[in-house]
Amino acid sequence: MRKERKIINTNIRLNLCDEQDRQAWEYLQTMDREKYKSYTRAVVVALNDYFSREYRNEADPYLETREKEDAFLERVETAIRDGVKESVPMAMAKNLLEMLVPFVKESVGEINLPERTLTMEKTDGEIAEDNPDWEKEADMDAALDFADSF
Repeated sequence: MRKERKIINTNIRLNLCDEQDRQAWEYLQTMDREKYKSYTRAVVVALNDYFSREYRNEADPYLETREKEDAFLERVETAIRDGVKESVPMAMAKNLLEMLVPFVKESVGEINLPERTLTMEKTDGEIAEDNPDWEKEADMDAALDFADSF
């Protein structure tokens, strides 16, 4: 069975002296012609999007707020995930070094090693620029503290 096509022709008039009408006209002039083959297609997509959101917001007034909160939390999670990816190798190396220190000291003798040869701890007098990873570690601590607050 062949589906019958029913076309309704409707004109849209835009008053370019009205700010909203002029803005709509500018959108139509700059729309992506690959995505929207005609003004009609762009208007149909815009109307459907607008009214579906409008009706959803009427049914659930807090929908938009929850969507914004979810987007914010997604950005926080991404920032934390990226920070962890950067800091985990350094933390693993630090932990490995701390586990190996007693064995290295035992094998070469503590007398022959300078004080800071096998430690990554920051002394009070150390300049932060000497070890920029401390800044990243501090940023990561702050991000994790922030995440824990949820």
